[in-house]
Amino acid sequence: MGFDIFPASETDHIDQTLDYKAVSKRLIDFVKNSEFQLVETLAQRICDIILNEFAVEQVTLTLNKGKAVTGAQGVGVIITRRNNG
Repeated sequence: MGFDIFPASETDHIDQTLDYKAVSKRLIDFVKNSEFQLVETLAQRICDIILNEFAVEQVTLTLNKGKAVTGAQGVGVIITRRNNG
């Protein structure tokens, strides 16, 4: 996640940086309550949440679907999205 850490690095105050715990809790809740058919849809929605709710400038997400394909350790997507606002 791309986030401006300069204010936090200058003050050493946790309230001026990205709250990773809040991001994690939000995404865990979202994923638990979602029923998307495609990993691509889930990946895009996760990026939307991170960008829109947490003032992140850029996010690169790796999402693995596990054993969706017989004989493969996993399949999934890697996407990068930027906040255009």
